[in-house]
Amino acid sequence: MDAKFPRPPATGAPVSAKVMRPEPPQVAAAVERHPPHDPQAGRPLRDRDVNDGNYLTHLGRRVRHMRAIRGMSRKVFAQVSGVSERYIAQIESGRGNLSVLVLRRLAQATGTTLEDLVCEEPVQAGDWMLVRDLLRRASPDAISKAKAVLVDADAMAASPAVTAATIDRVALIGLRGAGKSTLGRLAADRQGWTFVELNKEIERENGLSMTEIFSLYGQEGYRRLEQEMLRQVVDRPGPMILATGGGIVAEPLTFDMLLTSFFTVWIKAAPEEHMSRVRQQGDLRPMGNDRTAMAELVTILSSREPLYERARAVVDTTGASIETSLEALLATIRS
Repeated sequence: MDAKFPRPPATGAPVSAKVMRPEPPQVAAAVERHPPHDPQAGRPLRDRDVNDGNYLTHLGRRVRHMRAIRGMSRKVFAQVSGVSERYIAQIESGRGNLSVLVLRRLAQATGTTLEDLVCEEPVQAGDWMLVRDLLRRASPDAISKAKAVLVDADAMAASPAVTAATIDRVALIGLRGAGKSTLGRLAADRQGWTFVELNKEIERENGLSMTEIFSLYGQEGYRRLEQEMLRQVVDRPGPMILATGGGIVAEPLTFDMLLTSFFTVWIKAAPEEHMSRVRQQGDLRPMGNDRTAMAELVTILSSREPLYERARAVVDTTGASIETSLEALLATIRS
């Protein structure tokens, strides 16, 4: 576990309010008399506009959402983070560590946000705060223009991969067990195109299995390798069908690169079929034999659906044979 984040009590019990020193009376009185001024008045409510109870509830929901979108069960999340499963359950239910409220009050007192205090990139903090506040007030059109500048739209437009994206470069996204690899390989054979499986390319490049990569580098390290490998695949010439990992949508920069470089198709299936296919493959990641596996899978799928829906097309494989699903995918590509 990162040394910067102390391990919570082994019992998972929330830290008692008794161990928190109250603010000096003169400080509390000053804050009450002179509430923090918000120079951005009129913009959408920020975290500090929410009362303490609601804030912890929202914090718990965000933790659960980020865990789910990365496909991690609570048990796996506990093992990777070094935080007890019981303690994570308390945070996700809105009964998190009260010390986060102390930091939030310090931010309130200075008229800033909690994220400004816990930012891990202090060298860029000044510029980042300015850019962040501008983005909060920007129109969708302005944000789109800013993105084009940041990703160097002119350079991307000159790339053969981008100009051919809607014709003969297809990427399949979706939860594990949807059939991306099976359908992608068969469709590529029918079309006479190259088939690429992103996770297999990552394994080949690093000489490690996915299990070893996650064990050595963790979720963050894997996402870096995934993004770099996608850059390499984008630069490869010629028609191809790319099968991606189910969690590629969890990293905004990587997913945006995929969307702008390929015609994306969401290979969709019902949760029960996802679970059945994964178990038939003998692959129980990331939920193992947890009796709550189906509930976790439903949570993961519902959290990712808004991202999967950004695909240009959808092929639903629920209750369909491989041949029927293949013909639906080919029809989508050819249309």
